[in-house]
Amino acid sequence: MREVLADLMKWYDEGESVGVGTVVATFRSAPRPPGASMLVGPGGEAVGSVSGGCVEGAVYELAGEVVASGTPVLQRYGVSDDDAFAVGLTCGGILDVYVEKVDKTSFPELAAVADDIEHDRPVAVATVIEHPDPSWLGRRLVIRPEAAPEGGLGSDRADSAVADDALGLLASGRSATLTYGPDGQRLDDGMRVFVSAFAPPPRMLVFGAIDFAAAVAKVGSFLGYRVTVCDARPVFATTTRFPDADEVIVDWPHRYLSGEIEAGRIDARTVITVLTHDHKFDVPLLEVALQAPEVAYIGAMGSRRTHDDRVSRLREIGVAEESLRKLHSPLGLDLGARTPEETAISIAAEIIARQWGGSGSRLGETEGRIHA
Repeated sequence: MREVLADLMKWYDEGESVGVGTVVATFRSAPRPPGASMLVGPGGEAVGSVSGGCVEGAVYELAGEVVASGTPVLQRYGVSDDDAFAVGLTCGGILDVYVEKVDKTSFPELAAVADDIEHDRPVAVATVIEHPDPSWLGRRLVIRPEAAPEGGLGSDRADSAVADDALGLLASGRSATLTYGPDGQRLDDGMRVFVSAFAPPPRMLVFGAIDFAAAVAKVGSFLGYRVTVCDARPVFATTTRFPDADEVIVDWPHRYLSGEIEAGRIDARTVITVLTHDHKFDVPLLEVALQAPEVAYIGAMGSRRTHDDRVSRLREIGVAEESLRKLHSPLGLDLGARTPEETAISIAAEIIARQWGGSGSRLGETEGRIHA
């Protein structure tokens, strides 16, 4: 939804009705994740994508019908069709798409939700997408940390169960479809609720204000991270040298990271890259990073000799072997990279593989599903 929000809000503010198709579940090799959305505007405009092109035509037609009727529809698309090229995912995937009509009457809370998203305030929207009682379909609950939920799904019991689970998804920045009994009973089925979680962007901390850091910051920003570059040397740590970073900090790296951990601004989605390959910076920084709460990735640049020396120094100051196993060093995948830009792609490739469980092998040399 985030990528089409500006277009949606333009029509919404003008009082128009918009058809919105959202991926709510995927199976096998579906190309778009839960939360990916496609809009059909009041003039027939198509914005966004739910499948990368495979079923957009079918969703477009269905969205027009839903806007006309006002009744939401949950539709499954996949290769089970007789002609996979007509309405199906030729990549072999299956996806569920929830199509609804959105306007000021059907979704009065949307303006406040959009404002939260724009200002990086965490918010989740839970929508009933399947229920034995048709009157429940399309009901919403808006959940924010440390605030009472807004809206309602149909019962206090359902609201309570879904709000609790939505907060967990929001903390991890993950959207998902949850299953309950018709009144919100856990360990039961009959009601499906899609929780669209809009957490602030995950963080990428780049330590070391070198040329490679500028390229890593650029790629990190492209991937959707909020990028911070940190270095103790003010002559190098400048916004001019790092235009793609969201912030440039002049501080000792280990001191800055310690402060961010204590302030609760480091979480399981945070990526840490250490590029200085200078032990007076790296060792105290990695001591903090490797013993911090769980993060998504910790990587350090340097030759194999630098790596061996760094690990020895970390052992000498008492960093445990279990903690050392979190370290990706030398960081990046073996792409034969030479330039800062190529190296940044190598680092990004390892981060992506770590996030999604990829092997880093050539797809042409592997078998099975492409999208795990």
